[in-house]
Amino acid sequence: MKKRIFVVGNGMVGHHFVEQWQAQAPVGSYELHILAEEPVAAYDRVHLSSYFEHWDAEQLRLGEAELYQHADIHLHLGEGVEALDTEHRTLHTAKGCYEYDVLVLATGSYPFVPPIPGREQAHCHVYRTLQDLDAIAASAQGATSGVVIGGGLLGLEAANALKQLGLQASVVEFAPRLMPVQLDNEAGQVLKDKIEALGVQVWLEKSTTLIESGQEKRLRLNFADGSHLETDLLVFSAGIRPQDALARQAGLALAERGGICINSNCQTSVADVYAIGECASWQGQMFGLVAPGYQMAKTAVAAILGEESAAFTGADMSTKLKLLGVDVGSIGDAHGHTAGARNYRYLDEQNGVYRRLVVSQDGKTLLGAILVGDNSYYDTLLQYALNGLSLPAQPESLILPGTAAAPALGADALPASAVLCSCHNVTKGAVCAAMDEGALSFEAVKSSTRASSGCGGCASLLKSVVEHELEQRGVSVNRNLCAHFNYTRQELFHLVRVEGVRTFAELLEKHGQGGGCEICKPAVASILASCWNEHVQEPSHLPLQDTNDTFMANMQKNGTYSVVPRIPGGEITPKMLIKIGEVGEKYQLYTKITGGQRIDLFGATLDQLPLIWEELIDAGFETGHAYGKSLRTVKSCIGETWCRYGVQDSMGMAIQLENRYKGLRSPHKIKMAVSGCTRECAEAQSKDIGVIATDKGWNLYVCGNGGMRPRHADLFATDLDDATLVRYIDRVLMFYVYTADRLQRTSVWLESLEGGLEYLRQVVIEDSLGLGAELEARMQAVVDSYQCEWKTAVQDPTKRRRFRSYINAEDPRRARLEWVEERGQMIPARDITEERV
Repeated sequence: MKKRIFVVGNGMVGHHFVEQWQAQAPVGSYELHILAEEPVAAYDRVHLSSYFEHWDAEQLRLGEAELYQHADIHLHLGEGVEALDTEHRTLHTAKGCYEYDVLVLATGSYPFVPPIPGREQAHCHVYRTLQDLDAIAASAQGATSGVVIGGGLLGLEAANALKQLGLQASVVEFAPRLMPVQLDNEAGQVLKDKIEALGVQVWLEKSTTLIESGQEKRLRLNFADGSHLETDLLVFSAGIRPQDALARQAGLALAERGGICINSNCQTSVADVYAIGECASWQGQMFGLVAPGYQMAKTAVAAILGEESAAFTGADMSTKLKLLGVDVGSIGDAHGHTAGARNYRYLDEQNGVYRRLVVSQDGKTLLGAILVGDNSYYDTLLQYALNGLSLPAQPESLILPGTAAAPALGADALPASAVLCSCHNVTKGAVCAAMDEGALSFEAVKSSTRASSGCGGCASLLKSVVEHELEQRGVSVNRNLCAHFNYTRQELFHLVRVEGVRTFAELLEKHGQGGGCEICKPAVASILASCWNEHVQEPSHLPLQDTNDTFMANMQKNGTYSVVPRIPGGEITPKMLIKIGEVGEKYQLYTKITGGQRIDLFGATLDQLPLIWEELIDAGFETGHAYGKSLRTVKSCIGETWCRYGVQDSMGMAIQLENRYKGLRSPHKIKMAVSGCTRECAEAQSKDIGVIATDKGWNLYVCGNGGMRPRHADLFATDLDDATLVRYIDRVLMFYVYTADRLQRTSVWLESLEGGLEYLRQVVIEDSLGLGAELEARMQAVVDSYQCEWKTAVQDPTKRRRFRSYINAEDPRRARLEWVEERGQMIPARDITEERV
């Protein structure tokens, strides 16, 4: 007789149990039933907010539908369990009674709603299921604002969902900082500044005492301190609680703070009853991440089958997230609770980046870390923490930018025991074993080991390990952009151009899969801009942009923005110079002349940006594209017009080049310079495109850059006339746009070209590929389709609405910021007592 296995719950953990069971249990020896309360099969709750991007529940489905069509697996949708009788081994639902031999409780958790009077009103929601999201979307009809109570992980995800629905979003948090469990005070402040810069208002240390009907909005939240906030809809995301009501009714042992008590084999206090996931409590701990739940599911399968398996002994709770487009990472003992722990902190207020290391007292072991604003350090730090790798003599080198002492912890440095995917507990050794058995691509390894199929946070590390191992085996490496496109950036550019693809959705439908990610979305946005030059704030393009492109301004450390009008070649009339001064004085902006011969105006709030640009545009200015991966400046000396050493009109050429290429979007930012003689006052040889005058014409230099890894530009061609110079630059830049990788500088691109500089000369000068005319035509199309993005935005009411101020405040951003006077100008106040690395 077949053994009857019942699983209560079909969330991510319950689904993983089914997958593990089907893969390991002897065929024909069991009958597996899954009782699911929801009307749809298991879906990805980790990426739940992406539902508002594509409105397709199928894109969130977990696994293949064929899993539940197996002869011995029966999925009962919309059939929640109402009672459990462990003595008679029966489960009772509204549709009948079932007898079980083994029971697995995977009931998950439920959203905690604080006992606030008025919480039952219409337009008050929780954020947990697809049905919840549909209800929120229905409430958003006719609404303009939404509030989330709770500033943790789920709360910020919910705030992002409200923004995706077109609402002005606010977050109300009882604690003094966002994400209080994962972040310290400094990290919380950096995150708050970044999120507020995106237009989300954050209310900290607010205790809601009453929810009632609003005067101007549907609802009004009254706070304990006497203040209030009105909104059209409300989402509760104040934490979760284990869904243990069924176990409580059946008399199973529960933990003091809730949750079904389990041992290291995931067994409950009753024989043949197991509990896994968020409903379970192991040694008084409840684990709210998917990775521990998956480990519990695997342990329970092995225990039921009577196989030896590593017992569940807790789990790593490290997380790597992108919340509202902001990188956030937390590893291990992030708060330094371990006795004798030492701390290293790095804070870059200019760019909104914070990093903290927590190391053992002897400085040899990494205990924890916090990252905000830049998760590129996460994978390396996680491996140090998980695998107990010895830290360098100067641990701070791991978080300091550009530190020569910082050791590169690449794929070759990781031991075989290194856990790459904590969701499925996949080690580097397991990945190598899968590759030995024939999995010779990222997707094949992912399919074989399940690595990166949980939260997805390990994708970049897994990809680097796979590529390194392939190279070690002499196999050609797959350089696909990401898991959603089986193409490189160059191949995607070709598809967009040849097929005339105009949107990310169209490209995804034709050549991709899934819903996209933070890698492919901005990369495709750049490709579309390079090809068609449409406005970045068009509805189809806007969700793809990063923060700076979204608001067409560089976000600063205190959440304000900088305004950078274009000043071609640095040439400016007195009248226009006076206008910049007037604008700076009117809006109290900090004013600075940049190294690229432009003027930066700092401290503008989101709602001020259209007003400032309206005045500048009326005065004849254009956007300087300081926020985009595009041409920044063409620096120039004064040239032969004034200088006694000048041999050509460098000023005129710089202005011509800047006006020609000012609309070009590219894989990375581009800087140029033109010097009027070999004295090189414009420093052209440190630029992506450098031009130096000779008595016979112009010398062209290519692919240099400053920054963290300076590179001298290479001499490309000599004594060129004006027309030939422009033709060659057209070809070089467009060939770079055609063939460079995502976020690849021209210097790195040239180094990666097989044949290097000589090959580039053959393509551009000798036209060895027959692309010369096409490259010139594509560049001319960019020139002809140029638009000042800010002029378009201020004249379009729909686009302009994106820069509206916060609700219930006339000028809240500047009013809440602290300013001090320094050298005659207002700058953000800074705490000089803070300790820094």
